[in-house]
Amino acid sequence: MLKIDKVIKFEKNKIDNLIVEIVNKFRKKTDSSYNTIIDAMEYSLKAGGKRIRPILTVKVAEMLKGDIKAAYQAGTAIEFIHTYSLIHDDLPTIDDDDYRRGQLSNHKVFGEGIALLAGDALLTMAFELLTKINIEAEKKLKIIELISDKAGYRGMIGGQVLDIKFENDSINLNKLTKVHSLKTGALFKASILSGAYCSDFTEQEYKSLNKYGENLGLLFQITDDILDQTGTIEKLGKSTGSDQRLNKSTYPNLLGLDGAKKKAEKTLNKAKKSVQDFSNSSFLLNLVDYIYNRDH
Repeated sequence: MLKIDKVIKFEKNKIDNLIVEIVNKFRKKTDSSYNTIIDAMEYSLKAGGKRIRPILTVKVAEMLKGDIKAAYQAGTAIEFIHTYSLIHDDLPTIDDDDYRRGQLSNHKVFGEGIALLAGDALLTMAFELLTKINIEAEKKLKIIELISDKAGYRGMIGGQVLDIKFENDSINLNKLTKVHSLKTGALFKASILSGAYCSDFTEQEYKSLNKYGENLGLLFQITDDILDQTGTIEKLGKSTGSDQRLNKSTYPNLLGLDGAKKKAEKTLNKAKKSVQDFSNSSFLLNLVDYIYNRDH
């Protein structure tokens, strides 16, 4: 586990530096009247996080011997989208969380209106960044189409809608899995498959990576649900117990804590099985162990 910790830390630092470079370019291109919105965007972008999504984009491209520079560009754009979704999630109209990544939520610092607009700005900026990927036009369009789909109403946003719709409802395991395959899993798939589009791949490799993304996203959500019950604000960097406060159905609520842990283990094994035929998939295999064993 120590080795993957080092890999994640190394790649996170590279992505953090790329984000700083991009934000600095924003500032140079605009006058001081834009400072408020750039400050709000930068506040959440630089709050940290593990950067798992862009790292996946890079590592899949690396595994397939693809264009690594293009993968960093695509992955960073996905991190902008992920950050926007967190800002909006924390708003009082959705999850009403005061903390994110160990600091006050964006709306607690800048107000709800600016936080909403900062999220909007990050989303639109992500697609500007995607247009600048230095890769063949056909591949670039495929990446933009993929991310648009997975971040949109048939993907992440669709999952968020279902999550709100099912609040205070007792839903079954199939419905819960659908919510999170969209809300959490879709952007993981976008990250993984964007790495593939920065490379050359076979149809079977694409299917295997898609399956891996599906199970990785589900595993991440199950462990997230478990940590919401068992974790601490100090380690998680956000409030705990929010799922119960909002009367949300979760894996521990439906299966019990032990049942949720068993479900996580089965999902981990499915994720590993989906990429076992790749000759150099050690990062992908180790990553699911890392997520399964995480405590924050």
